[in-house]
Amino acid sequence: MARNDMNRPTLKISYNAPVALTFALISLIALVANHFTNGWANASLFSVYRCSLADPLAWFRFFGHVLGHSGYPHYIGNMVLILVLGPNLEDRFGSWNVLWAILFTALVSGLVQFIFFPGTALLGASGIVFMMILLSSFGGVRNGTIPTTLILVAIFYLGGELWDAIFVDDNISQLTHIIGGLCGTVLGFALSGRK
Repeated sequence: MARNDMNRPTLKISYNAPVALTFALISLIALVANHFTNGWANASLFSVYRCSLADPLAWFRFFGHVLGHSGYPHYIGNMVLILVLGPNLEDRFGSWNVLWAILFTALVSGLVQFIFFPGTALLGASGIVFMMILLSSFGGVRNGTIPTTLILVAIFYLGGELWDAIFVDDNISQLTHIIGGLCGTVLGFALSGRK
């Protein structure tokens, strides 16, 4: 009887995508912190907007804005996609490269918001999501060939975001989505070339 117990497979929980999982966890902590501080956390830490660069938190917000979310639906919409896309990206490109891709995209979108949109604040991980979508499309880039799926994803994605930016009046930053997609494209070519 003991022999059969030894041959039985055991199930283990694996922290299989440390960057994606940690990002989701820190974003959840930011969401809870914002709730218990009545919005102070998002306003002070997890949104990027024009302010004095003498404020030390301004430098943190260039990166921290991707951790903040306006509420649970906003959070879960972004995290589901990050948790679906993240493990494959970490397997393909490595966890460190995915972390640097997130930081790069956060900084670029934060700087664009800070410089060009002084009257508004930006928060949320949608730029990261769209970076991951385009970066995921580079899975088929091999031997100097660009897969048709990458071209179609870029056309549909960028076309849809440009359409929404011009014709849809909502509270969503399509520019952030476009910046995320462009970052994913640039990083995809860089990381695929390195392979």
